[in-house]
Amino acid sequence: MKTTITNWQFAYAFRSSDTYRNNFSYEGLFALFDYFEELESSTGEEIEFDMVGIACDFTEYANFAEFRENYEGEYKTWEDVYEDTTVISVGDGAIVQNF
Repeated sequence: MKTTITNWQFAYAFRSSDTYRNNFSYEGLFALFDYFEELESSTGEEIEFDMVGIACDFTEYANFAEFRENYEGEYKTWEDVYEDTTVISVGDGAIVQNF
């Protein structure tokens, strides 16, 4: 049994969670939702909503400097990071699939 959720329900689930409410900005949540919808469309497979999995697999960074604090390497721009993982642009920052 599955339930289809909207972008607002997706965002509400995170924002109403005591544990995960601060993992992503509102803008980031909507960007993540769009990413998952596009992934479903391109693969033809439904994605099951797993808030814990999403929170563990993705991190939002306000800017590139914040990202570089967590990841060492030869990353000079977001484009360099695209080569190693999924990067979803959000304002001046991005949501990065942890790697």
